[in-house]
Amino acid sequence: MSRILAIDYGKKRTGIAVTDPLQIIATGLTTVPTVQLMDFLKKYVRQEAVERIVVGHPKQMNNEDSENMKRIVPFVNLLKKQLPDIPVELFDERFTSVLAHQAMLAGGLKKKDRQNKALVDEISATIILQSYMEARKC
Repeated sequence: MSRILAIDYGKKRTGIAVTDPLQIIATGLTTVPTVQLMDFLKKYVRQEAVERIVVGHPKQMNNEDSENMKRIVPFVNLLKKQLPDIPVELFDERFTSVLAHQAMLAGGLKKKDRQNKALVDEISATIILQSYMEARKC
């Protein structure tokens, strides 16, 4: 089998998470500056078999797209063009930042570590991926 890769796309930084090859466990991979994201992804998929890419879909509480969607759509279109053999899906990312902070608290991270926005983005990507995997089981 191959991996599923998840992206928590941001204006400045993007969190990335992946599954293991058997698609059992979601793990944070890294956070990259968004301007370097496409180069990072192309290099990663040359080294690892990736079955699909899941991009966090920013939604508001009323289920409408949030303001950040105007950045996501062009990115997803570019992703499909640059990596045409890998399916791309959007998956609801509501509450991932809140859940990431809760996970950091529960994990006993110090306040300074919890303020590390790159770590929050990576954990958010992991939560998106885990949620996606759980939704697919149903």
